[in-house]
Amino acid sequence: MAFIYSDLIPKTFVCLKEGYNKKTFFSDLFAGMSVGVIALPLSLAFAIASGLTPEKGLFTAIIAGFLISLLGGSRVQIGGPAGAFVVIVYGIVQEFGYDGLLIATMLAAVMLIIMGLARFGVLLKFIPYPVTTGFTTGIAITILVSQIKDFFGLEIDKVPPQFVEKCNLFCQMAHTFNFSALGVAVGTLLLIVVLRRVMPKFPGAIFAVVIATLVVLLFQLPVETIQSKFGSIPRLPPLPSLPEFSLEKIKAVFPSAITLALLGAIESLLCAVVADGMTGQRHRPNCELIAQGVANMGACIFGGMPATGTIARTSANIRLGARTPFAGMIHSITLLLIIVAFAPLAAMIPLAALAGVLVFVAWNMMELSHFVEIMRGHKGDALVLLTTFFLTILIDLSVAVQIGVLMAAVIFLKRMTDKTTVQICQELVKENRDETPEHSAPAVKIPSDVVVFEINGPFFYSVADLLDEALRRLDKQPRTFILRVDKMPLIDATGLYALKKFAGKCKAHDIHFLVTGVTPHLLEQFNQANVTKAIGRENISR
Repeated sequence: MAFIYSDLIPKTFVCLKEGYNKKTFFSDLFAGMSVGVIALPLSLAFAIASGLTPEKGLFTAIIAGFLISLLGGSRVQIGGPAGAFVVIVYGIVQEFGYDGLLIATMLAAVMLIIMGLARFGVLLKFIPYPVTTGFTTGIAITILVSQIKDFFGLEIDKVPPQFVEKCNLFCQMAHTFNFSALGVAVGTLLLIVVLRRVMPKFPGAIFAVVIATLVVLLFQLPVETIQSKFGSIPRLPPLPSLPEFSLEKIKAVFPSAITLALLGAIESLLCAVVADGMTGQRHRPNCELIAQGVANMGACIFGGMPATGTIARTSANIRLGARTPFAGMIHSITLLLIIVAFAPLAAMIPLAALAGVLVFVAWNMMELSHFVEIMRGHKGDALVLLTTFFLTILIDLSVAVQIGVLMAAVIFLKRMTDKTTVQICQELVKENRDETPEHSAPAVKIPSDVVVFEINGPFFYSVADLLDEALRRLDKQPRTFILRVDKMPLIDATGLYALKKFAGKCKAHDIHFLVTGVTPHLLEQFNQANVTKAIGRENISR
């Protein structure tokens, strides 16, 4: 019983059981404090880009980030608000308000916990790579476009959630751009890029934001700040509270909750896989899903927003020397101490500087090299990629993922179908299992009234009519029809039904139907589906 539930034990307890010493603590302390500083501007920026007040991003990084590290199935993952959620959260807030977002997030949290308990963590790896690349790049483009207002300082009160309407509005209001805001945004972006190249371990984003804030304050530049747009930032999270639930609200936000749960699961597990690749460790996917669910509940109760694993901050955590989940917990505590001590200063950050940070994040999210690589590969994969990409931008992420996965499945079946053949054999090999290949019996010429066909490839519903076609291709009706299935790796229910149906057709035309190359596993399938009865056990051989 202990073994059954071992995959649900958080990595925190595993690390403590292995032994936690002073050297490991100081490694985690340095990494956690550094990532906490890195997370400050990102948490603010993601909340603002999602149509929320900035402190909601901070509270999410503090509460959800702590719980993800404490209860998660990865040793070094950093959780918090993520760019992947920006588009979805913005749309939910615009349509249902902040209470609607909290209800959707709570529902998504319950779904994540159920997915973890039901051991669905392994199933999520079957989402095709072109789909994840397509929606990730689509989200990155959407984030880039959403930052045009603050990057250029456009005088717009409310930005529509739809991509096309948003672009049209920006074009119409292009004449209102603020040169000072553009200078601050470009300067922030360039400084981050330079620092990333020169000192990759240095928290370039926070340094660039601090410099931008000082420039705006010293030269009194006419640039919108967090203070002027949203007011002051609270020093502490609010007291725990729950949104007002109603059946109507639950029904209204339920589709959005499914999207949040699906994306949260995909992002967190992708992040854990990336961390495994960098550390050589193995995460526990089902434990991770449960932790994500609990963390999102905690974020909602303390006035936050949806959270998931974040690849950029997790990678930074690893590069800075993190060893255990305590680094992630220290990252959250560091953020809490920063806002307690410096909340009034954080409110002075210009929105243009945060826009520069998000443009940098979105550019790194795009995965352009992978995008181009898939486009140059198989046409089916390219079609799935482009479909998912454009649906993410123009319609909705949940629709994009559903259609993308469905298309990928259909294209895969098409490839399998193309490889499956039912072809005639000119000679019949007499097999002796005890002889080596070089001393095996020679092939035997097939009599004129006997035909031998073999199935090459999987035999399922899309190719089930190939047997009938094989019979129709014959010039004259044979006395015996032998079907070899030793090169058939799998068969589905439709294929089994096709064999029964074909056996009946052979009996009706007085054709002796034999099946050879049947493995014990395949014979078991034949027995269960009554194929053995239809063909006759004496007509089935190994």
